[in-house]
Amino acid sequence: MKWILKTIISIIVCTNVCCENIRAQARYSIVIDEIMADPTPQIGLPNTEWLELRNTTAGSINLQGYRLTKPGGTPSGAMPNFVLQPDSCVIVCTASQVPAMSVFGRTISVTSFPSMGNDGDQLVLLTPNGGTMHAVEYTTAFYKNAVKADGGWSLEMIDTKNACSGISNWQASNDSKGGTPGQKNSVDKSNPDNTAPQLLRAFAVNQQLVQLTFNEPLDSTRAAIAPNYSFSDGLTVTSATPVTPLFNRVSLFLNATLQAGKVYTVSANGVTDCSGNGIDKNYNRTRVGLTSLADSNDVVVNEILFNPTPQAVDFVELYNRSNKILNLQEMILANRGTNGQLGTFTPITSDNYAFFPKDFLVLTSDPAIVAQQYTVKQPAFMLPLTSMPSYPDDKGWAVVLNNQGKIVDELPYSEKWHFALVDNPEGVALERIDYEQPTNSKDNWTSAAKTAGYGTPTAQNSQYKTAGQPQGEITINPKIFSPDYDGYDDFALVEFKFPEPGYVANITIMDAAGRPVRVLQRNTTCAAQGSFRWDGLNDKQQRVPIGTYIIFTEIFNLKGQKQHYKNTVTVARKF
Repeated sequence: MKWILKTIISIIVCTNVCCENIRAQARYSIVIDEIMADPTPQIGLPNTEWLELRNTTAGSINLQGYRLTKPGGTPSGAMPNFVLQPDSCVIVCTASQVPAMSVFGRTISVTSFPSMGNDGDQLVLLTPNGGTMHAVEYTTAFYKNAVKADGGWSLEMIDTKNACSGISNWQASNDSKGGTPGQKNSVDKSNPDNTAPQLLRAFAVNQQLVQLTFNEPLDSTRAAIAPNYSFSDGLTVTSATPVTPLFNRVSLFLNATLQAGKVYTVSANGVTDCSGNGIDKNYNRTRVGLTSLADSNDVVVNEILFNPTPQAVDFVELYNRSNKILNLQEMILANRGTNGQLGTFTPITSDNYAFFPKDFLVLTSDPAIVAQQYTVKQPAFMLPLTSMPSYPDDKGWAVVLNNQGKIVDELPYSEKWHFALVDNPEGVALERIDYEQPTNSKDNWTSAAKTAGYGTPTAQNSQYKTAGQPQGEITINPKIFSPDYDGYDDFALVEFKFPEPGYVANITIMDAAGRPVRVLQRNTTCAAQGSFRWDGLNDKQQRVPIGTYIIFTEIFNLKGQKQHYKNTVTVARKF
């Protein structure tokens, strides 16, 4: 009888262990629900990094063999034999900090506890067999509080039943100690995910492998169904593989090769997030194609805010004027010091990211602040940089390089390039007039129009104007302009086209009586084609009266050949 009883007990014990192990394999059964990544300055908790795990199931789970890791890093040591009860939590830290953290609740340690970045990082909880139980990729934006993001406060998950919805389910702790280790989170409440996932972008890893990036993790089962994805030009997907640990990416293998220089369309249908929401039909397709390395003038600086208001931040806008698809991972933003040396090399992104022909891209430390200050028509065309190069308020350099160190474009800007009647240039972006004209020419830059909100990040510039195709050697465009800074024909372009470069030009603006009012250019060497800008001001930087003016142009070359031109232009104003 005793033997039978012992056998029954053994079976029950073994069954419980097996059940624990089975439950442990169900993704999100255990979640990382609180993170102390930046404990300094101390608020009321020990000055150490730690995280908290919570059992989201109705059964107990043994943590033995679980590990913590970061992508590309070495996993921590295995967790000890510790049974985590239903809807309960445990603090995890280094062994030396167990006594200090045990004051707040049950605490276990692991060797090689992963160091957590203050500005953002990715943490992964691995099952004993190496699978992903839960992964969190956080940034300082998760705090939703600028003061608390500076340190001393933990990040808390709002709803542990909604473990994979990202930033919408996290915020800084509201507890006066700075966190709630070993307790229910101070921000705990129901926060269901009712938002459809979106396809953000695609990247061609090679001729037959494309990786899609979504704005949140997907249900890995549905994401792995190849027919859920379709391509233009008759390409088909032969296999689909969700990418661990976040499952917000899917690798697609194609039945044929992508062709260089061609832009394709890829669509996703039938995929859902881990809450069961189907993909947003308005955001289920994107472009993809093979990328090339950026060369000189493939990308140009198109707009820059170097003197923001106290509440705003700098931004630099790039424009892909080439016909190439470029990889932003292979590009760098920089500046020059007062000695002219290149410095502050900032990679644009650590991720593969396609930059398509004729697209804009805004680089800034905080896209949300830019969107608050200016009208942003295409938010997807903004990329956050961890730290922007310094761009002084008076003058400086904005430099774009490829990862081989070759300068792609460079803007030597100055506050003097602003429209002369701008009283205060603070918060006013400097805009490029023509993509095809030289970047380093002050005549190709002016202030963003007041009617456009003093800046047009991610959209065509308010002052954009192409040189066009002049009929003859000197033409004026437009023939009637209104220099009233409203963003509509604020200046006139004196456009020139010569049979060869090297001509020298003198340009004088005269009133209807023939009296000079502005010397626009003096002994200026010209390219074969280009333009000069008249902003409607005289030599004293005062507005000229409305009326008709004569633009007298004299050109000559080194052979002593001369030619004169007279063109008329009308200055008009609305007020």
